[in-house]
Amino acid sequence: MKTNRESTAIVWLGHSCFAVEKNGYRIILDPYADNSVPGYGPLRIDANEVLCSHGHGDHCAADCIRIRPETAESPFRVTILNSWHDDKGGAKRGPNKITILEDGTFRIAHLGDIGCMPEEDQLKQLQNLDVCLVPVGGFFTMSPAKVYDLMQILHPTVVVPMHYRFRQGKTTFGYRLIAPVTHYTRYCRNAEVLSRNYLSLPEDLSERTVVLTCRETADRK
Repeated sequence: MKTNRESTAIVWLGHSCFAVEKNGYRIILDPYADNSVPGYGPLRIDANEVLCSHGHGDHCAADCIRIRPETAESPFRVTILNSWHDDKGGAKRGPNKITILEDGTFRIAHLGDIGCMPEEDQLKQLQNLDVCLVPVGGFFTMSPAKVYDLMQILHPTVVVPMHYRFRQGKTTFGYRLIAPVTHYTRYCRNAEVLSRNYLSLPEDLSERTVVLTCRETADRK
């Protein structure tokens, strides 16, 4: 997609992978490895920076991203909060990182594969979010119901579900063990499905849950 350099773009590339871009500077969050997630084809996109929430192959394939050779100053301040991939202190699936991106105007959080409620001080740091990217498929992460409870504590302006299973044509995207997005959105009063895979801030800032439509090859050139 082509974006206004003054806006902040959030583009869903599938599963838990997003591109966040401003002033031509692009950060990729949680890229998945080739053949690691059912349905999804290879990720091929360039970026200035790659951030991964944990070391599992469907979230940490930095080698699939072409790092731009030019030096550019990032407009984003990055804050990392250490959490867990399960509710057993990491004993089952290890650690997880929550990433907060701030560009001086907007605050965006990517919760990675969060498996438990954040600690009290982390909940405070996660207040006043404009956009929260959150896994809703359960099994490997918090259940849809618990994710909804977390969103009621955080009150982000826009909630964007990720890490769920869906069908497009004859193809199933996502792991069989994770739930479809409707297991989360049935709790939401203001869920909206967009016919595109991106948000543009501030244009798309209104209080709601936004389900982005996967366009598997969108913005990968």
